[in-house]
Amino acid sequence: MTIKYDDNGLVPAIIQDAVTKNVLMLGYMNEAAYQKTIETKKVTFFSRSKQRLWTKGEESGHFLNLVNIKNDCDKDTLLVQVNPVGPTCHKGTDNCWGEKNTSSFGFISTLETIISERIANENTDASYVASLFAKGINKVAQKVGEEAVETVIEALDNNDEQFIYESADLLFHYLLLLQAKGFSFKDIEAELKSRHK
Repeated sequence: MTIKYDDNGLVPAIIQDAVTKNVLMLGYMNEAAYQKTIETKKVTFFSRSKQRLWTKGEESGHFLNLVNIKNDCDKDTLLVQVNPVGPTCHKGTDNCWGEKNTSSFGFISTLETIISERIANENTDASYVASLFAKGINKVAQKVGEEAVETVIEALDNNDEQFIYESADLLFHYLLLLQAKGFSFKDIEAELKSRHK
């Protein structure tokens, strides 16, 4: 791999969790740090303050196990994908921005949070979610079944707009059923990953 190091012999290395895709930290590598990372499969940086190679986790045990390294289009910035062992930041947080390193499914994750809040609020007069949840798991599961049938019917028709509409209803009610059972979309992701060979 061709790497364009700066005048100090360094290249920025963006550290990204290979699973969650969250950015964990930014460090700098010189040629020796890059080579050691490749050889050991443990991310190693050049510490500008200590003026030496530094393997992340050498003291804490919170290593960054190398998965992949990509170079950007200008060949002057590395994207280092890792499997982190423990928190990445020296302050004990998952990343250097103080955020949790959890999977995010975009609006699906937002929707799960909204569903959870409405269930907790228990305002059955103002919230469809709360009122359905209050009727019990049998009613929630029945609703998923109804929406599944409607989705199948629309899949066999030529109305794509109705198919998407019913598919959204199905997914929404399925997310509600997952929470009724004490699970989340992350549990489904984990199961699917375990099946992937």
